[in-house]
Amino acid sequence: MNVHGAAIVRRSGLSKTVRNHKYQRVCGLATESVDSTVRLVDPVSLPTNGDLPLHDRTGRGLLNNHSEKNFFLDVLGATSGKREAKAYLSRFKLPKLSSKNGPSSEKIKIRVIEKDHISGVNLGDLFLPARAVDESPVFSQNTVPRTFADISSEPLHVALVSVNSPQSIDDQTLQGIGLTLSQLAKLGLNSIVVVDLQNEQAQKFSSEQPFSWRVKVIEQADRIVSAIECQGGRGARRLDSLIGISPTKDELTPTIKVRGDVRVLYRNLLLTPLRRGVIPVVVPVGYTSPDQKVVPVSANDVMLALTRELAGIVQRPASGNGLLQSIWTAQRGVSLDRIIILDELGGIPLTSSMRESHIFINLEQEYEGICDELLRIKDSQKTKTQDKVEHPASTLPTSRTSNPLSGIKEGEILPTSMGASKDQPSTIDLLIDSHLKSLQIVRDALALLPASSSALLTTPQEAANSSGHSSFSKMPGVGTRPFRNPLIHNLLTDKPIFSSSLPRTRLLPSTNSNYSPSTPATFIKRGMPLTFLPDPRIEAWKPPTPLSLPLQLSDPRIDLACLVHLIEDSFGRVLDVQRYMARISQNLAGIIIAGSYEGAAILTWEAPPNLDSSVIPGTPAYAARMVPYLDKFAVLKRSQGAGGVADIVFNAMVRDCFPEGVVWRSRRDNPVNKWYFERAKGMWKISIEEQGTQGWTMFWTTEDVDGERFDDYASVCRSVDTSWADGKKLLD
Repeated sequence: MNVHGAAIVRRSGLSKTVRNHKYQRVCGLATESVDSTVRLVDPVSLPTNGDLPLHDRTGRGLLNNHSEKNFFLDVLGATSGKREAKAYLSRFKLPKLSSKNGPSSEKIKIRVIEKDHISGVNLGDLFLPARAVDESPVFSQNTVPRTFADISSEPLHVALVSVNSPQSIDDQTLQGIGLTLSQLAKLGLNSIVVVDLQNEQAQKFSSEQPFSWRVKVIEQADRIVSAIECQGGRGARRLDSLIGISPTKDELTPTIKVRGDVRVLYRNLLLTPLRRGVIPVVVPVGYTSPDQKVVPVSANDVMLALTRELAGIVQRPASGNGLLQSIWTAQRGVSLDRIIILDELGGIPLTSSMRESHIFINLEQEYEGICDELLRIKDSQKTKTQDKVEHPASTLPTSRTSNPLSGIKEGEILPTSMGASKDQPSTIDLLIDSHLKSLQIVRDALALLPASSSALLTTPQEAANSSGHSSFSKMPGVGTRPFRNPLIHNLLTDKPIFSSSLPRTRLLPSTNSNYSPSTPATFIKRGMPLTFLPDPRIEAWKPPTPLSLPLQLSDPRIDLACLVHLIEDSFGRVLDVQRYMARISQNLAGIIIAGSYEGAAILTWEAPPNLDSSVIPGTPAYAARMVPYLDKFAVLKRSQGAGGVADIVFNAMVRDCFPEGVVWRSRRDNPVNKWYFERAKGMWKISIEEQGTQGWTMFWTTEDVDGERFDDYASVCRSVDTSWADGKKLLD
């Protein structure tokens, strides 16, 4: 396409004169400006890689085939808001366009000016090309030089995908996964696939028949390559000579695995197809050093080796500045944004309900607790006898089951696997071990990556979901989309499909719901630590008594300056610090601090204004009337809508600090009220007859609030002082 003048573009058999092309990439969609007329164009024509032309080489028009219709529906179905779309566009910037038409006339002018300066003679336009000649059409039998995308300034965004047990995945589901990976590439996220045959196949063939094992794993890799290539695009390539094995010295065992026996031999062999839009499919076979013997390698070790390579952690570092330069160069060129594990078991099971998966896991806070809970279930099964089994061992999770423990109830016992002896591990042992290994590999990989990177665990069936798998109604113009693709939704929003702070009852299907009751996907981030003052896991928060010493904001464990900055940044107002500290000095219940004061919640015990004077403080009757109140809920503006800070703090408040319920208020026109409403058990609009204001909206998470309890909640929300320096009472 000639970018200097008019160009003849042939699409779907039609010829059009196109001038002044401007492309804008928004969530995989694009608009083409043609003489002030805007229309949608095919996303295939977007320059997603350095060697892709601006025009559609296949000649297909907009929405000319069913797969692209499904792609648009999947993107639109992600329901990302303005904030999420802005964050996506800031991460996946459109590369600058460059042309291979040779030096432009502007560069020629610069060289002529430099020559004039040297010779001292003004040559004018003598050596410049004539305008008429420069702008005249050129007829040539050779290919017209194309316009390419300059990817030198934009890092290559990569997702590391582990496909577990592909031998148990049918061809249709595998093709759906290939379609999803192709769609992710259109949205700017290139994938590297690692084949994992899981323990049973790997142990069988690696120990008894190494050659047969290699044939098996290559066969499954070829199936994945074929599933990707049949979706069009740039296709896929199998890599079976990428991994090397060189034992490391037993020096230290660091928590962060920056070194390992398994490493990537040839970096360019991995990145060259990626930059061309080709998806590498890595086979977990390694070559020992120095004898170059082919041996099986754990897929988890391959995942860690690829993570280290893409993160710029060199195996044999150079000395001095060479080390820093090599790491900086590697990190600048590649950004590993996602770790994706596709496993029939789905996400990490939520052990409290035993029928659902974790929606979001903050590793810094929850990793140890989740592992302990899974091990506790595993140990409890070992103490049970086989005659207490209540359900048959053949009850295994289906493709739509949220997690493999969905058939377990509290106190229920799982049998050992069918045909297994007493010395063999039971079914529950194998399931829990698999979940623990997935959690471990995600933790080790994210520890090597920036805090913005994340992981997603889901089933192959969910990853294969798209509008192409939707069941369209026979009625004209009516269709249903039963499921959203968690991979596409997560890429566009950097969030799970459902918010982790939503009550579980809100995820149950309604009569007209288009989604499953719970998602088998678990979204994981390295996250941030949570600080509880005092720690409710050690001692529950209780109303103050005359003899107790309540927590103070002047406590040395609290950085008061950072806390005040957080509140003022979140609310956009100046806090009257002394007035506020005086108000809560005797009734502060506790504080939750997320990370380095990225978010916080200040909770108090409030006495109802209508409390009878006969109720003596410190008595059970007085404690029963005290209202648990959320006084301040703040998140830094730069962290709002990203990283799940609000969900992390809210979950800690309602699950750990005040599990019996808490109440708070918000001004009626607060845009956050929708978020509050989705997480509250109830709400009530409180009218205040003061200066014509409309009052507050009260929210609570307590069950069965009525009568005296409701009156206490409403009276507290009416009477609490805002403590802002501007003196405005309503703008809380």
